[in-house]
Amino acid sequence: MSAQITQKITTFLWFDGQAEEAAEHYVAIFGGDSRVASVTHFPASAPGETGSVMTVEFVIAGQRFIALNGGPQFTFSEAISLSVGCSDQEEIDRFWTRLGAGGEEGPCGWLKDKYGLSWQIVPAELPELLGQGAEKTERVMAAVMGMKKIDLQAVRDA
Repeated sequence: MSAQITQKITTFLWFDGQAEEAAEHYVAIFGGDSRVASVTHFPASAPGETGSVMTVEFVIAGQRFIALNGGPQFTFSEAISLSVGCSDQEEIDRFWTRLGAGGEEGPCGWLKDKYGLSWQIVPAELPELLGQGAEKTERVMAAVMGMKKIDLQAVRDA
């Protein structure tokens, strides 16, 4: 990417040697406006194996990210997650299956991918469904809390 700032805040993800693999994985899943933009390599003066991949700048769904091969010191936790707003059940199913492959399912539309990064695969209309009064909100939340992968029609019917 050029030096021009097109996004004020960029998500920086720390990996233990899988930065390039993860970036290519995410780009393949999201397609469309997604691509690996650049790869940098460790110089001799930096920690890390000289010449190995240091950072990968990539874009998924128009959003810029940077993946760093920082080593084993830090790992992902559920304290940070990436939320994917889905327009229909087909999209929920597709992202749930592809991002969850080799990972771990969690409650309420959350999963960890094979790199340990947490994702929320949720219907884009969820905030609207939760904003239709206290009684509806209670029913929608109860439905969502009882699910792993979100069943959009069941949430709508709640």
